Amino acid sequence: MTIIPGSPPAEWPAASSEFDVRRFGAVGDGLTLDTDAINRAILAAHAAGGGTVVVPAGNYLSYSIRLKSHLTLRLNSGATLIAADPPARGKTGGDQGESVGGYDAPEDAAPNVHQDFGHSRFRNSLLWGENLESVTILGPGRIFGRGLSRGNGRIALPVGEVAPQPPGHLPDVLEADGPFEPEGGALVPGEFGYPNAIDTLAAGVGNKAIGLRSCRNVIVRDLTILHGGHFAILAADCEHVTIDNVFIDTNRDGIDIDACANVRISNCSVNSPWDDGICVKSSCGFGGLRPVENVTISDCYVSGFVEGTLYDGTRSRKVLHRGGPIGRIKLGTEGSGGFRNIAITNCLFEFCRGLALEQVDGAIMEDVVVSNLSMREVMNAPIFIRLAGRLRGPGATAPGTVGRIAISNVIAHDVAPAHGIFIAGLPGHPVTDVRIDGVQLYSRGGGTEAEARRAVPEMVRDYPEPMLFGTLPAWGVYVRHAARIQLSNITLRLLNPDQRPAIMLDDVIAPDFSGIRLPDESATGSWVLTGVQALRVRDCDGHRDVSR
Repeated sequence: MTIIPGSPPAEWPAASSEFDVRRFGAVGDGLTLDTDAINRAILAAHAAGGGTVVVPAGNYLSYSIRLKSHLTLRLNSGATLIAADPPARGKTGGDQGESVGGYDAPEDAAPNVHQDFGHSRFRNSLLWGENLESVTILGPGRIFGRGLSRGNGRIALPVGEVAPQPPGHLPDVLEADGPFEPEGGALVPGEFGYPNAIDTLAAGVGNKAIGLRSCRNVIVRDLTILHGGHFAILAADCEHVTIDNVFIDTNRDGIDIDACANVRISNCSVNSPWDDGICVKSSCGFGGLRPVENVTISDCYVSGFVEGTLYDGTRSRKVLHRGGPIGRIKLGTEGSGGFRNIAITNCLFEFCRGLALEQVDGAIMEDVVVSNLSMREVMNAPIFIRLAGRLRGPGATAPGTVGRIAISNVIAHDVAPAHGIFIAGLPGHPVTDVRIDGVQLYSRGGGTEAEARRAVPEMVRDYPEPMLFGTLPAWGVYVRHAARIQLSNITLRLLNPDQRPAIMLDDVIAPDFSGIRLPDESATGSWVLTGVQALRVRDCDGHRDVSR
């Protein structure tokens, strides 16, 4: 059977299940746009009832590639799929027009009241699919998002380059809303800045390496993604997702799982200095509202080195913005659908922020288990658990709930001095039923007597980032507005002297401490307790045993 390059065959031989993009006209020279050839190969596989679209060794310049059901897209060893630069301003292809016009236009959707443009648009991606079944994206080849936007302009700066940060671009503390008044009636959501003209991208501009919405049975495996734009991988409202052995070194988010169920993320390395490495969230960006549930994250590595330097092995360390590189594992910030049944285990953090569990949008966070984490050069709280009242979600009028969380076997070395373990709810809305066991925390220290007396703002409606609270008045453990918190077998150590207490509790009901080890076993003033009820302490340095 003769196949003419550049045009799809009338039919594919029944015995064949592989569709080589070069047979459909792809050149792979890094200069010729291969978008249409790759999409023709995908359509041929789809017409045949499914198959594997093969991208052989070469550099394939492309705009949007439209995935189909029952399809495997395989980037062979030596193959690089390159996101092409967006067309000149005003020259676009419209809604799925010819690829010379740029990336597919973002789909029509409701105004971005509850989340940003990047969370709620999927078709303006290098690879995208929606309402699909049985889709697989395989390596060992690479995706290079050279022409993608980070979400705030037509194209991002080249790999590793960063725009100058304005002096004082973030104040020490943001709290414009004042204290929370639990008896004052329903909360009124504040202004979140959406819709925002700066946040919106024109047709023809792409901002994600992979964007998937409402798909089932998705596998992404053995792939490398470099410079992935706003999201290297964004999956929303998807069922049964496997992301395994994926290497990402990128300029914003790495892997975002949004309002999905039954997700397995394993054996991944994600370097993302400017945003989260692996982030689980439950926004309504896909057009609905549902919890994210039944998610496991295991055997992964996250970091915040200069972009591109995890990939080349140099692991360059630079602090380019206040608060330091991000690169962490996080639940939140978007949480309007809620979180339940999440497990995180056997993960490594290096030169990035710590684990963050955040519910600030009026829904639940429950049944979360975390174990076996090792962290080095931690930029903020190694463990941050937050319940608050930002309420960025439809119908949200009051804070949600955070409870039934178990965290065990964590080592955090060289922790930035501003925060240790940090758990905070709101007055009348406590974080509940948290058990933390087997933690070794080594803080850089350096805190002052003035910082020990500092009042921490409530930050009711603000973005829930530890650095925005400022330096905490305790270097090891700070818990406020919580109930039934258990801490056991915790070792707190200082790399340098610190004049703040090790442990501070404020408005905490039924805290339970056992086996706490401090730098000085007999030190007085290591514990500061305010508004604490039904305290239980056993075998702890710096505090007598107390049984309630």
